[in-house]
Amino acid sequence: MSVTTNQTRLWRLAHGRSLELGSQAQLMGVLNVTPDSFSDGGQYTSLDAILRQAERLVEEGASIIDVGGESTRPGSAPVTPEEERSRVVPAIKAIAERFDVLLSIDTYRAETAQAAVDAGAHIVNDVWGLQRESDLAAVAAQSGAGLVIMHTNRGGRQILPDVIGDHIGFLQRSLRIAHEAGVTNEQIVLDPGFGFGKETLAMNLSLMRRAAELKALGFPLLVGTSRKRFLGTITGREPAERDAATAATSVILRMAGAVLFRVHDVAMNRDALAVVDAMLQAEPRL
Repeated sequence: MSVTTNQTRLWRLAHGRSLELGSQAQLMGVLNVTPDSFSDGGQYTSLDAILRQAERLVEEGASIIDVGGESTRPGSAPVTPEEERSRVVPAIKAIAERFDVLLSIDTYRAETAQAAVDAGAHIVNDVWGLQRESDLAAVAAQSGAGLVIMHTNRGGRQILPDVIGDHIGFLQRSLRIAHEAGVTNEQIVLDPGFGFGKETLAMNLSLMRRAAELKALGFPLLVGTSRKRFLGTITGREPAERDAATAATSVILRMAGAVLFRVHDVAMNRDALAVVDAMLQAEPRL
């Protein structure tokens, strides 16, 4: 069994915060404040429900809560920038006031990212990899926010036949945008974007099998397989029933070198990843 080891690295974030990556898996809990997200839409639209879920995620071991105000599921209706901000900014403010947890804003819009950071967010998580609104890079540069740059097959661009070759080409373009805006390497984490325009089971399995190759870009990896459709294809289960399958992928990807895991069920993935980390840290025996 091939295992990729991780070097410890400090991820620089907004508001003077940082997070150590590499020595143990870090969990990013999903909090969608939307009516139509694919597995939890409509569950967290009031501040009371948002705070209860935030408390649960923190208690289960999330280092980061990722707040999203627009569904990214296939076929979802876009929302206006104003509607997105009206959902996420009050949520981020309320969580920041109550919990000492790192906060991420899941958005591709520069104006939403700025408002979220002003409200207390430490990280900007862009599912379009800076290639929809490149001004988002300037927000990260000026605020010092951590920046998650995700690969996507969406947008009508030409997709290279080799999955890793396509990822490297796309992410190199994103990195140029980030660097030209003044974002430092210490702020950047990369996400291979499982499920984002990768419509077939074969595409997602190939990406998972070869994920370690993305470390050649020199940045920590965040992965988000949680409850994705390809897991439903494998298991035959509905989105809310895919947490065990998610944990299995988390184990595989941790062994491939991923350091951050964006998940809905923090507790299950925490335990699964704790086993991997214990193995990785154990003294080898002859």
